[in-house]
Amino acid sequence: MGKIKQGILGGFSGRVGTVIGVCSRGMAFMRARAMNIRNPRTEKQMAQRAKFELVQDFLSPMASLLRVGFRLYDQEQSAYNAAMSYALLNAVSGAYPNFALDHAAALISRGPLTPPVNALATATADSIQLSWADNSAVASAKQTDRALIAIINPAKGEAITYTEGAERVAGTQTVALWDHWAGDVVHCYLGFASEDGQKVSNSRYLGQITAGTAGNAGNPGAGGTGNTGGNTGGTGGGEEDLDPDA
Repeated sequence: MGKIKQGILGGFSGRVGTVIGVCSRGMAFMRARAMNIRNPRTEKQMAQRAKFELVQDFLSPMASLLRVGFRLYDQEQSAYNAAMSYALLNAVSGAYPNFALDHAAALISRGPLTPPVNALATATADSIQLSWADNSAVASAKQTDRALIAIINPAKGEAITYTEGAERVAGTQTVALWDHWAGDVVHCYLGFASEDGQKVSNSRYLGQITAGTAGNAGNPGAGGTGNTGGNTGGTGGGEEDLDPDA
């Protein structure tokens, strides 16, 4: 039974007939009641769930970074769910049941700030050196923009992330890798956020590297296209509000 807390013209919560009232982020919404599904395992539904799980596994280790990287899209949904929506639409390749994540098409940040250029990831025995050109005189870029960094290890379900990395003018940052990643393939991403955190750029995919071996990442785009001051990692635990059967 639904409850109306502000009179007949106010929002409501709960079920009333065929609609459900929801209050989120200070706003009231109504949505249709879900229909009973006689066969919850149709091929279309299973394909959608498989896509959802694939993207969820990729994004959840860097949930804290995505809250910064997709903050411009969190007005009507969480930033995490905005990242999920983008990846579902743009970064899944193949056909069910052989879906694959297209890492080069994925983003860790999305926005109008001037993105990195000439960015490169280079591996050493125990770290990855990220480098980029100082394009702080171009468009909206400023010297004080801070690097948004993600080094993602799909095999371990973990990520090392920076939400306030080196300044754009610095042109470089070293990311130390965990010892237990040695021999694993990791994927490298770089974006920028303004000093006040209000603007972000589209991120660039810098390619993949085998951890613990020296060399450059395969850089598909030549770079055209942690928490404060440190790195963080995670194994799942991302926000999950989207309906995989939608």
